[in-house]
Amino acid sequence: MIPLWTWRRVETAADYADAVIPLDEAHLHSHGYRSRQGSDPAGQLDDDAFEEDERGRDKDGDGEGTGMLLMSSTGSEYSVEGLRREVRRDGRGEKWTAYEMKSRLINKAIQDIGMGRYNWQLFVLCGFGWFADNLWMQGVSLTLPSLSAEFGISEKSVRYTTSSLFVGLCLGSFFWGIGSDILGRRLAFNVTLLITSIFGTASAWAPSWGSVCLMYAALGFGVGGNLPVDGALFLEFLPDASSSLLTLLSVWWPVGQLCSSLFAWYFIAHWPADQGWRHFVMTIGIITFAMFLVRFFLFQMFESPKYLLSKGRQAEAVAVVQGIAFKNNKKTWLTEEILDAVVDDSTPQVRSRLSTTNIIRNRLASFSAERIRPLFNNRKLGITTSLIWFCWATIGMGYPLFNAFLPQYLSHGGDNSSSGSLASEITGETYRNYAITSIAGVPGSLLAAYTVDVKSPFLGRRGTLATSTLVSAVFLFLFVQLGKSPSSQLAFSCIEAFAQNIMYGVLYAFTPEIFPAPVRGAGTGVASFLNRATGLLAPIIAATVPGDGATTPVYLSAALILAAFVGICMIPIETRGRQRL
Repeated sequence: MIPLWTWRRVETAADYADAVIPLDEAHLHSHGYRSRQGSDPAGQLDDDAFEEDERGRDKDGDGEGTGMLLMSSTGSEYSVEGLRREVRRDGRGEKWTAYEMKSRLINKAIQDIGMGRYNWQLFVLCGFGWFADNLWMQGVSLTLPSLSAEFGISEKSVRYTTSSLFVGLCLGSFFWGIGSDILGRRLAFNVTLLITSIFGTASAWAPSWGSVCLMYAALGFGVGGNLPVDGALFLEFLPDASSSLLTLLSVWWPVGQLCSSLFAWYFIAHWPADQGWRHFVMTIGIITFAMFLVRFFLFQMFESPKYLLSKGRQAEAVAVVQGIAFKNNKKTWLTEEILDAVVDDSTPQVRSRLSTTNIIRNRLASFSAERIRPLFNNRKLGITTSLIWFCWATIGMGYPLFNAFLPQYLSHGGDNSSSGSLASEITGETYRNYAITSIAGVPGSLLAAYTVDVKSPFLGRRGTLATSTLVSAVFLFLFVQLGKSPSSQLAFSCIEAFAQNIMYGVLYAFTPEIFPAPVRGAGTGVASFLNRATGLLAPIIAATVPGDGATTPVYLSAALILAAFVGICMIPIETRGRQRL
């Protein structure tokens, strides 16, 4: 029987009454109090000094602290008036909307609860999305040699196979990104892996190249929603003090590539061309289905409180925060009464029951320019939105021009004049080198999780992203110019994997932090859609470029990622230390 919580479970405050404490006891359970207890167990620091330190920490010189709530341990903060002052801080006075104030208050409640069992479980389960995304992206590229051999397709023409995957990725990222703002994060969180596993496993029985492409497009529709949905979902459950964990999620990305390359090394390199790739895709399809089962049956998934709040379902949003405290064995002071009192919202929320027809009509109407227009509400956000979408588009084309065909490039061993059937050129050594390259990417994600919170103009979110894109572009040029032997190609591809995992890790963390929660799914969804749409062009370019097709695509990849570097440097927002609305 399907557990109720996996589909339409509605949280109520009565379920988690034991996790709620009076507001006058809240300071004893605050993030600031716990932080001070850790650094001053004897309790010798006075409250005023601690609060002053927190205020100083909030001002980072460049104004990046704007929007942050103070997390001091003083009891005076935890009163209706104190909380009201906190949510209206930063000079905007009465200009905060009711949603923004309530969102900031929920952020504070989540911050006071802190990281716990629920958050770490969610980290692993959202990591499945990163894992599955690269598991299949690299998995498809690793099947190209076998498809070329079994169906008699030339090395360049078989690259169109990747285009079918990107068609699905485009549609999936756009549909699930915006759909998560309309249908909810929880539904998309569960369904994307199910779709991926069904069509991924089915591709093992495809009788023709055309049917393989069709299955790859269908699985792409599922896997395309993983990153925009999982990233937005994890972000909205994450305490501000632990925001670097969103970047750390990217460590699952190279792990997915590593698993894909190891399975390909075992199956494709040691089985006949018409059997190895089928065993390979069936294996990673079963792995994906197992991840879906863990998500759907073994984990009590809460709907995002920001999503619920944006839909006027305030009671459920508060109950979710209380549920997080309950799961983490912590306490929370947040109740509906406090939320309304702090915002001074005297207008009752009207909850009406809509017919099924009206619900469908409203949801379809939401897939329109109305979902995009708020991303350009002011000049700064509009410029940032345009630039971040530009970066996603250029990286989206540049990344697969190199990585989607890396097994082919490595198979030439630096001899770019070689031609012929890919199946006769690729060897077990190529898959081994590809696995080594995958391993090299893992430390990049770990380093990125540290540097995104470093207070330096060259680091932080924007600085780390800019540096990694520049390094990536430089070593792509060097791969062509100096990669004249298998060992030199391996060295450059390892450095490239290291830099690009930093790049994508920060990009996926930086992007959802820019957008307010009501349109976060739309902003990240469009970004991901542009990334996939331009990625769709990469196989077409790689298949039609004149000559051997082993150097020009890499040069173009380097130029595109260099253009992304320029765009990143022009982004006017640094989200390090800022609170998410």
